Amino acid sequence: MKKIIPEISSSEIDFHFGEASKTSRRRSPLILHKKGDYYNKVFNFILMDSYMHPHLHPSSEKIEKMYLVKGSFGLLTFDDDGKVTDTIILEEEGNTFLEVPAFTWHTYVMFSEKTIIYETMEGQYNPDSWKKLAPWAPTENSTESNPYLLSLKKQATIK
Repeated sequence: MKKIIPEISSSEIDFHFGEASKTSRRRSPLILHKKGDYYNKVFNFILMDSYMHPHLHPSSEKIEKMYLVKGSFGLLTFDDDGKVTDTIILEEEGNTFLEVPAFTWHTYVMFSEKTIIYETMEGQYNPDSWKKLAPWAPTENSTESNPYLLSLKKQATIK
């Protein structure tokens, strides 16, 4: 059987969490695909206080597949007005995989200090068409983003 998640070393893990701690976004990607590839593969190293602007991927092939490697997080989906419609919790001792359909508003919140997610998606990367940011949510690193992140975490508690 073919292994889905590539191996990463402890030095790569330490390096990327160190990088995440230095950024305002509080996350660091390890991009495995080459520029122009159709199949995108990335490890995301995410700290607990990271806020990701809710977004969607506006193309039918952009089904985001997420594999939990370390930690725990909640994926929240929204309707077009910004109301949370569902929460899926991924934990090492439970559900460790999910798919986010194309055209689905979503974000995630971290429940552990350090989380590693391996993500894949089809479609050649173009920064102008890769994702659409939710107009009803605060931008990253704005004065409203931290209170909004805290409200999302309250809505997505581990059961």
